[in-house]
Amino acid sequence: MNTLAKAIVCMQDSRKRFLIAIAAVLLSGARCSELPDHYRFRYANSQPAQHPRSISMTYFENIVEKRTNGRIQVENHFGGTLGRERELMDMVALNVLQGTRGGLFFDVTPKYTLFLLPFLVDDWDQALRLVNSEFTARINAEGRRNGYHVPACGISQGFRAHTTSVRPIRGPEDFRGLKMRVPPQEPNIIATSALGANPQEIPFSEVYQAARTGVIDGQDNAPSNLWEMRVHEVQKYLSISNYMTGPDPFIVNAAWFDSLPVELQMEFDSAAREAIAYSDRMNRDSEVDYIAKLSEVLETNWIKGEARERFRQAVEPVYDALVAKGYFTWEDVEAARSAARAE
Repeated sequence: MNTLAKAIVCMQDSRKRFLIAIAAVLLSGARCSELPDHYRFRYANSQPAQHPRSISMTYFENIVEKRTNGRIQVENHFGGTLGRERELMDMVALNVLQGTRGGLFFDVTPKYTLFLLPFLVDDWDQALRLVNSEFTARINAEGRRNGYHVPACGISQGFRAHTTSVRPIRGPEDFRGLKMRVPPQEPNIIATSALGANPQEIPFSEVYQAARTGVIDGQDNAPSNLWEMRVHEVQKYLSISNYMTGPDPFIVNAAWFDSLPVELQMEFDSAAREAIAYSDRMNRDSEVDYIAKLSEVLETNWIKGEARERFRQAVEPVYDALVAKGYFTWEDVEAARSAARAE
């Protein structure tokens, strides 16, 4: 076995050991307190407790426990305390955790990548119509094929904005040669490459250190993440174009959900939809405030008009590449646009 193969096996073994250790912690002492008609829902995400995603899950915990008279007990873990998003998705697949939200929705269905298409929607109103449409409900249902139940899908923390330490982004040409951090999602990687930048796949938890030490020149993320994770401390410029948002599916282990009595399934789904809607409201309402905070410490500009149109044209290869991969069709793209515009 060569050195690379040994390294891969080692990483796989390490991840397995990590998952087993987490499972032991979560399961120890839990079963004896569970009655046959009571169900524990263990949930985790990587954002801190004060983040809208986490706050909405505390809201979910309160309403689902109240409405089921405690028959569903929610156990929330925030701030990445149980691992990064990759580990959390693996644990949901294994039913060690029963739910999560985050960026690895490709595991549920590749069709969620459609929501990451640059300039697919123009504003919050269109984004909300899209995620609450029958079109999105059909995509949520596709998760069943891979063992996931998705009762609702929201907007992933709003529209992404770019930050850099080298120069402001005023047009697509300003991306050339920059080392830009991207999440491990093909639309972001392809778009960054199309703009002439060098995409760097780095976990968001490592962005602060990577920017501080010059490993990356910039990145893009929702304003809430930029502020809460203190990215503004290691960047100089903020450039806003509302070029991309993304999906925020509530990802649940399907086998666990199917074990619930029908009446609890209905209460669970209803509470999940309310929690996602609450999350979207918080993100929309807070986006202006986060941008204002960031603008106090970063030189901020808005990409509009002709510059935004050139930006849109520069990232058109993302559409071609993802349709060619078979993740979705051009008909899906048009259906999503129609749903967003209420056509």
